Amino acid sequence: MARRKIGDLRRAELSQAAWSALVQYGIRGTTLDRVAKIADVSKGVVLHHFGDKDALFEGVQRQANTLLRDCVVELFRHADTPLERLYAIIAGNFAAPVFQQEICHAWISLCSDVPHNSQSQRIQTAVHSRMRSNLISALRHILPPEECARAAFQLRTLMDGLWLRASFQTDPMPGTRGVDEVDFAARQMLLPAGVSDAEITAARTKMEHLSELILSSRAYRDRAMAG
Repeated sequence: MARRKIGDLRRAELSQAAWSALVQYGIRGTTLDRVAKIADVSKGVVLHHFGDKDALFEGVQRQANTLLRDCVVELFRHADTPLERLYAIIAGNFAAPVFQQEICHAWISLCSDVPHNSQSQRIQTAVHSRMRSNLISALRHILPPEECARAAFQLRTLMDGLWLRASFQTDPMPGTRGVDEVDFAARQMLLPAGVSDAEITAARTKMEHLSELILSSRAYRDRAMAG
C-alpha cells in the first residue's frame, strides 16, 4: 500500500511537470525529455510511470478534470437549493485552484489534441457529459422541461468559451469576470422563468463566498494538488 502511494505521488509530480511543459512549449513541443528535466528526474522515470507521451497527457487531463470536478463537488456540499447548485457549478468552474492563466494555456493545448487522439476524445466526452448532467439536474427544478437541455448547452458552451478567451489574453482573466459573464447569461434564462433577481443574487453571493473561503484556502489547494 505504501509503495502504491509513493507511486501516486510521483505520478502527480510528473503530471505537474507536464503542465509546466505544456505552458512553456505547447503540446507539440512537450517531450518526455523536457518533462523529465522540469521534474528533475530521468526520462526512464517518466516512462516507468506513464509508458509514453500519450499516457502522460492522459494522466494530465484526468488530474486536471478531477480537480475541476472536486471544486464543484465541494461547493455542492453546501448548496441547499437547485439555484445554489447552479451557482456552485458556475463558481466552481472559475474557482482559484483551477481558473489560472497557466492552467488555461495547458488546457487549450490539450484540447488541440482532441481531434487526433481517441482517448482524449473519450475523456472530454465524459467531462462534458458530467457537466451537462449537473446543469440539467439544477435547471430542471427552475426552467420548463423543454428548455433545460438547451439552457445547459448554452451555459457550458459559454464557460468553455471563457476558458478559451482566458488562454488567449495577455493579462490573466480574474475568476470573477468569468462568473460575471455566465451570471449575465443565466439571468436572461432565469428571470423570465419567474426567479427573482434577489434569489439569483443570494445564490451567487453564497457560492462565490464559499468558493473564496474554502477553495482558495491553502489547505484545500495543498490537498487538491496532492490528490
